[in-house]
Amino acid sequence: MIVYGSSLSPFVRKTLAFIAEKGLTTERKPLPPNDPFPEFRACSPLGKIPGFEDRGFRISDSSAICHYLERKYPTPALFPASPEDFARTIWYEEFADTSLVSAAGAVFFNLVVKRMMQLGEPDMVAVETALKDGLPKLFNYLEGQIAGPDLVGDALTLADIAVASPFVNLKLAGHPLDATRWPKLSAYLEPILARPSFVNAKD
Repeated sequence: MIVYGSSLSPFVRKTLAFIAEKGLTTERKPLPPNDPFPEFRACSPLGKIPGFEDRGFRISDSSAICHYLERKYPTPALFPASPEDFARTIWYEEFADTSLVSAAGAVFFNLVVKRMMQLGEPDMVAVETALKDGLPKLFNYLEGQIAGPDLVGDALTLADIAVASPFVNLKLAGHPLDATRWPKLSAYLEPILARPSFVNAKD
């Protein structure tokens, strides 16, 4: 089993954490998006990360990878059994992968990626817009949804892994969640991000 892509990507981090929570091991090949490495491009023809290979089966996209792994390695289950909870898990994953990653990405790309790759000056207007407008709305929504240690049901699911992943990027960018403003969300995230599956998801 091989995962291609840098864990600085929340999608790669989500995939690595999911694999670890399954009790599986994987070879990791940290690569940036659009890397020309042939084995990676065989997995990801569009050059997006993560790329993934499992005994000759190749696929890209973190959601597709996680769904595949759940079907092939069903224990321990990281998707709930009931149709309602399954649907809610898919919703939270989609919320994280689109809205949350997009808003957090504006901060991370400008404050970390641009400097790391020498891509010019950060767009501080985009950063401030995300921090003052985009992200607070999303945090307020999550603050109102949290009713326990897990978003869905009574165990860790893909919903928790997907939602927690972008918060690592915000911390790396110097803008961790304000625990005084969003105490429930902060208390929810802390034990998830302290799990070995997240701690060890580093290049």
